[in-house]
Amino acid sequence: MRVASQPACVFPAGDRCGEGVLWHDYERAVYWTDINRFLIHRFTIGDFCCRCWLFPEPVTALILTDRTDTLAVVLGSRIVLWNPQSDTYVEHGFRLPGWPTVRLNDASADPRGSLWAGSMRNNVAPDGSAFEAGGADGALYRIDPDGRATEWKRLIGISNTLAWSPDQTQFYFADSLANVIWAYSYDRSSGNISGERPFLRGFERGLPDGSAVDAEGYVWNCRFGGGCVIRVSPDGHVSEIIEMPTENVTNCTFGGIDRKTMYVTTASLGAPPNDRLAGSLFAFQTAVAGQPENCFHASRTCENS
Repeated sequence: MRVASQPACVFPAGDRCGEGVLWHDYERAVYWTDINRFLIHRFTIGDFCCRCWLFPEPVTALILTDRTDTLAVVLGSRIVLWNPQSDTYVEHGFRLPGWPTVRLNDASADPRGSLWAGSMRNNVAPDGSAFEAGGADGALYRIDPDGRATEWKRLIGISNTLAWSPDQTQFYFADSLANVIWAYSYDRSSGNISGERPFLRGFERGLPDGSAVDAEGYVWNCRFGGGCVIRVSPDGHVSEIIEMPTENVTNCTFGGIDRKTMYVTTASLGAPPNDRLAGSLFAFQTAVAGQPENCFHASRTCENS
């Protein structure tokens, strides 16, 4: 058993679509977003205090940078570099082609310091209300520290799960609407991916959302609509199912001093009426540690701003 405690509610945020959860080791804090309320939350574990910031459009993902005072914030249309202490941000320079018909969704930094981000058909109205996603309008991008962006995949329904194996040879990426997580070979020297192949396809409980990878190389995948987090072995077999107290489980990250606390975001959109904790931040203890977060190398952009 790789779970040492049952999931418990850390903060009942009531998020419409909680996402982008990130452990900030320097601040001993958990950051996460509510896409449909255009919010970033921060929960500090020392004082159990939660603070929120409002942005002008959907906030879909958060990434550490090589500056401890700056986070990369993925908005629906673009990427900005944000200082939480001053609540100020500068434009990174990347803007999503096709916004607002499409929007950015999940994102993460790779071991080289580049930022990978996936898009989808926009399902968030200007007032934050939701409408149905669909189609295959999404794409997968790599944004390098020098600002250059390259497209790696098209015809994606909903981009999710951008994660790397501990030995940095495998990259994982999911299309929620296709109910598939792919694995790719990852070249650390070039940052390129190749050899797409199914890693987990057609698992019957919900759809694949965000993921985190532990130190043993197992992928922990949140299942939207499935009420669980699953642990998947490096050869693609589900080794464990962690039952969650809410249905729409969206994203996860390892945190805490020993990286054995898994923080999990959830969504209230589409949840059944009796799902009273939908949209909360949850946590449980694991028997295996997670990997440290990769950082986006954003110093050049900050210095030129």
